[in-house]
Amino acid sequence: MSTVLVVEDSLSQREMITDLLKGIGLEVTMAADGVEALEQIHTHPPDVVVLDIVMPRMNGYELCRRIKADPITQHLPVVMCSSKGEEFDRYWGMKQGADAYIAKPFQPAELVGTVKQLLRG
Repeated sequence: MSTVLVVEDSLSQREMITDLLKGIGLEVTMAADGVEALEQIHTHPPDVVVLDIVMPRMNGYELCRRIKADPITQHLPVVMCSSKGEEFDRYWGMKQGADAYIAKPFQPAELVGTVKQLLRG
């Protein structure tokens, strides 16, 4: 079974995304910020990371850069999922190494489809 790490500081958003992904048969682990996420990635590597951008301690841009800079995790697909929905935010997210960028609020099918596509990738 594929595992997705959901990195989101908002508990309600984290639970909503988790329920959505569990609903299609994925195993989901969670982290409340980038620091916690990095620890989990190194101890229990997921198959995909879905992350918010605006978080305490370490934001999503920094987390994505660190994932992609590490030879051990650079292959890990990253989906940025943020309320920062301007074209520049999308561009900047992709420049940090994100494999996909979804603006909130999103349609559940968009997130599910993106994660499925990256798992097949």
